[in-house]
Amino acid sequence: MHRILIVDDEPLIGQGLNSLLASSGIGIEAIYVAHNGYEALDYIRMEDIDLLITDIQMGAMSGIELMHQAKLVRPWIQTIVISAHETFQYAQLAMRLGAKDYLIKPLDGIQLLDSVRNALLKLEKRSKSREETIDTLRDSFRVAEPSALQTALLNNLLSDEANSMKPSSIEMHKLGIGLDGPYFAVLKLRLLTRTASSAGGPPSERDAQLLRYAALNITAELLAETERESVVFYSGADELSIVMQWDEESYENTSASKLDQLDMIGRSLHRSMKRYLGLTTIVSISQIANGLQSLVLLNKQAIQALRWSERHPDHDVFYYGDFHESLYTKEETSEDELHAQHNRIAEGAKAYIDRNYAQKGLTLHEVAQNNHVSPNYLSYLFKKTNGMNLWEYVMKLRMEESRRLLLETDMRRYEIAERVGYESPEHFSKIFKKYYGISPSELKK
Repeated sequence: MHRILIVDDEPLIGQGLNSLLASSGIGIEAIYVAHNGYEALDYIRMEDIDLLITDIQMGAMSGIELMHQAKLVRPWIQTIVISAHETFQYAQLAMRLGAKDYLIKPLDGIQLLDSVRNALLKLEKRSKSREETIDTLRDSFRVAEPSALQTALLNNLLSDEANSMKPSSIEMHKLGIGLDGPYFAVLKLRLLTRTASSAGGPPSERDAQLLRYAALNITAELLAETERESVVFYSGADELSIVMQWDEESYENTSASKLDQLDMIGRSLHRSMKRYLGLTTIVSISQIANGLQSLVLLNKQAIQALRWSERHPDHDVFYYGDFHESLYTKEETSEDELHAQHNRIAEGAKAYIDRNYAQKGLTLHEVAQNNHVSPNYLSYLFKKTNGMNLWEYVMKLRMEESRRLLLETDMRRYEIAERVGYESPEHFSKIFKKYYGISPSELKK
């Protein structure tokens, strides 16, 4: 059963799509309707939305910007874009952000339902046991494994061994490896196949190899969906390495942060391995650097980031730039020092939210940027330190202030909604009732 969010600033279209989907017979648990991007983001933050159906032109926040913000919150969310304009630029931007379809108004109901079914197929939850999954892996995946020569060449390219001769770009192209860059990053996936839990215990050696092959396929498929140039290969018995690359044009395109893209890929990989293979993974992400020669340094960064999982066993995706070398490379660093470091970051985020919670466009990315860490790491530290996630804290402040204003002033509902950061009084009322169990008007009485 799936949860679908419809976003359109024309109420009649939103209602029509809601009715069409509700009577379609598709396995839908809940349908939510929002009238602008800000409302939509609240639903995405609060509900486990599987599919976003959004208009592309909606006033203050466009459908493109909504897609980008939605991916930061839930990188795996599926999206269908609807538009009154057959504009190639819009369609191209939507597809780059992972839209599964781009439909033109007036909508054809049958076409929309077919598009929804296709998007939801990718999200079907597998109920098979790990053993059943392993038995079907050979038939399910088609990506060819890198040859032994390709794998050796790629690992040599990342190695810091003295006197190792690095292959040239021309030599790699001859062997079917395209690494032209000139900008690169390295990601690593540590597959915990040896400790995979099931009634039957850890997998056999054969099954572990098959799981590793499946992980390679899932990684390659996910990266193909994001349209990011990359090379995936084995770098250990239970480890995959990914070399991401950007050419000059795509790197200079500032419409989306490259580090945000890497973070989304890392979180999506971790979730996919758990969801489809029952595998726990640790993902590490290097910084971005220029030149093929930088891969040695980037590989070291990814290895170091993997090691930090020993200090943070309750975290899954590690970006090298989140950690202060002076603190984390000292083996004698005490838990008290680490705790103080975490508190400083979390308290800095909390103070920033205290000052800006009523801002309509406030995002996790903005708070993270202000504290010089990735959104993923900030989310982890904030919840660990404060016992609630960052957006729950934003909502708590908004709801407490709105309750105070309702009880202590004569301000109207639309004025209070505006004061605490909501785009419309109707949306504010929905959130208020969900939070307190009664509507603003009922509280006022």
